[in-house]
Amino acid sequence: MRQRYRCKACSGRFDDLTGTVLAGHHQPLRVWVLCLYFMGLNLSNRQTAGELGLDASDVQAMTEQLRRGLVAKAPAVELQGEVEIDEVYVVAGHKGQPAAVAKRGNLGAVAGWQARQDAARWQRTSHPSLA
Repeated sequence: MRQRYRCKACSGRFDDLTGTVLAGHHQPLRVWVLCLYFMGLNLSNRQTAGELGLDASDVQAMTEQLRRGLVAKAPAVELQGEVEIDEVYVVAGHKGQPAAVAKRGNLGAVAGWQARQDAARWQRTSHPSLA
């Protein structure tokens, strides 16, 4: 049981979690901290529920509450200055693995990538004065 306090000015009752994202919930603080830790490990709600011995729906509500609290506390992003971008095309699931894309039949993109990589390697290793 959490320690309860009474305000001398207004006689209102509060505890350590009043005014936080965890206020008004019946789970012990230890469970909330473990839930947040498991969220950081990228565990699913079902896995977290298994670890904490709770229903998946309870963990779902807890993670939603934690996410809403984190978003509410995040400062607004203000972009300034110049932004420079490059043209990039990444195939989902094959990032950094062009051979996996080649297996799917997209040989033209991989062949072009491989040719550029080979040319760059040749220039770095064979002809350092040309680089």
